[in-house]
Amino acid sequence: MKNWIVVLLCGLVLSTAGLSAAVNDPGEEKAVMAAMQAMVQGTIKKDIPALNKVYHEDLSYSHSSTSNQTKAEVLKAVSGTGIVESIKFSDTTIRIYGPVALVKGVTDMRNGRVAGKMNDNHLNILWVLVKGNQGWQIVARQTTRIPPPQ
Repeated sequence: MKNWIVVLLCGLVLSTAGLSAAVNDPGEEKAVMAAMQAMVQGTIKKDIPALNKVYHEDLSYSHSSTSNQTKAEVLKAVSGTGIVESIKFSDTTIRIYGPVALVKGVTDMRNGRVAGKMNDNHLNILWVLVKGNQGWQIVARQTTRIPPPQ
């Protein structure tokens, strides 16, 4: 699985080496954000069928804690006892290179193990989506925690 992602990203770099910037089709950009919002709503509502559609079978989901999860592990975690109250995006940029989209920005997530004991996470996340027969799907996520101001 990790080899597939490395090959995909290397292909992306090689195929776009001559491009200075992606020129996004507004309709495709809207479709990418619709997939991201489907992930948000699916996560908050614990809607596993919706998440099953938006996450690619080869999902590589990396957390700021350095742990990594597969699609099956992410779906199991979402269906567990944890609570996600909100996920909000800001400073978002989208670059679309053919069937690959890179969505980068700040994600603020409020979550926890039990109601009343919630954590606020301020994260810098790079999402990688691929477009196939099922539309745009999230195939990778890489997260870095943004430290609180000193």
